[in-house]
Amino acid sequence: MERADLLAQVASLYYEDGLTQAEIARQVDASRSTISRLLHEAREAGIVEITIHYPWKTDPELENRLEERFQLRKALVLAARGRAYTEILRGLGVLAARYIDRALTQDSTLGISWGTAVHSTAQALRPKRRLPITVVQMIGAVGIGDPLIDGPDLARLMADIYGGEYRYLHAPLIVENGQVRQGLLQEPRIQETLGLARKVDIALVGVGSLVPEVSSLLRAGYLDRQALAKLRAQGAVGDICGRHYDAHGRVMDIELNRRMVGIELKDLQGIEQVIGVAGGEAKAEAILGALRGGHVNVLVTDDGAAGKVLTLDER
Repeated sequence: MERADLLAQVASLYYEDGLTQAEIARQVDASRSTISRLLHEAREAGIVEITIHYPWKTDPELENRLEERFQLRKALVLAARGRAYTEILRGLGVLAARYIDRALTQDSTLGISWGTAVHSTAQALRPKRRLPITVVQMIGAVGIGDPLIDGPDLARLMADIYGGEYRYLHAPLIVENGQVRQGLLQEPRIQETLGLARKVDIALVGVGSLVPEVSSLLRAGYLDRQALAKLRAQGAVGDICGRHYDAHGRVMDIELNRRMVGIELKDLQGIEQVIGVAGGEAKAEAILGALRGGHVNVLVTDDGAAGKVLTLDER
C-alpha cells in the first residue's frame, strides 16, 4: 500500500468511523504505537485537517450601546473571552460571513478592500446556495506580501464561493505620486471598475491602524515605523481603503492619500451597507475614527475593542 493511502485509511477509520487506535491496529495488523505515529504523520502531511468550530457568542449589551451611540445599522460584537488575536480574527470572520450571506440576494454586487479581516470573512463563508453575485475590487492591489489577503485573490475567491463573477481593478494601491494616480484614473477600464465600486450594494472593508503591531501597510512593506510615527504626529489614527483619517473621521490632507488608487471615503457614503471588520484593543482608536466619520454603518468587532471604543468616545 502506498504510504499516502495507508495514512488516509488509518485517518478515516479513526476520525470518520470512530474506531479506537487498538481496533485499527488489529485491522491493519500493526501495533497501537504505530497507529498513533501514523495519525500524527497524517496531520503533518496535510491529509487530515482539524477545524475547531467555536460557538462564537456575541455581547448584546455592547452591540446595543454601539448602535445607539453611532447610529449604526448593525453592530456584531464577539465575546472574545480572552482568546488570542488570531482566534478573535477567525471569530470576526465568521460573524461577518454570516451577516453577508444573509444580506446577499440575487444579482447583488459586493465591493471589497483587502487585508486579514476581509480574508478571514472570505474563508468563513459557507453559503447553502449559489448566487450570481458580482464581487468588485474597490482599491488597487498591494502586490507584495501575502497574495491571499490582497484584493484580486479575495475578489476571485468570494465570487467563486457563490458561483458569481468578479471585476479586478487593474492598478496598484499606492503609486509614486499624484500625477501618476491621475493618469491611471483616465484609463477606461479603471474608470469602469471604480464606477461599479461606487454603486455596489454591500461593501466589506477592513479598518487599518497606525499601531505598528497591527498595521497592514507596515506588514506589507509600504510604510515603515518612522512613516507610521509621522502620520500619527500629523493626526492620523487609521485608514479604510487606504485613505487615512483623524480621530474624528476627517480625511487627512496628506500626500499619501493623494497616491492611493481606489474609491474615496466619500464614495462609501452612497453605499447602502458598509461592513467594517476589525478587532483587538490596538485598533480601537482607528475604529472610533471610522465610526465618528460615518465611514461604516455595520461594525463587526470584539468586546475588548468595543469597550475601549466606547471609553475613548466618552472621554
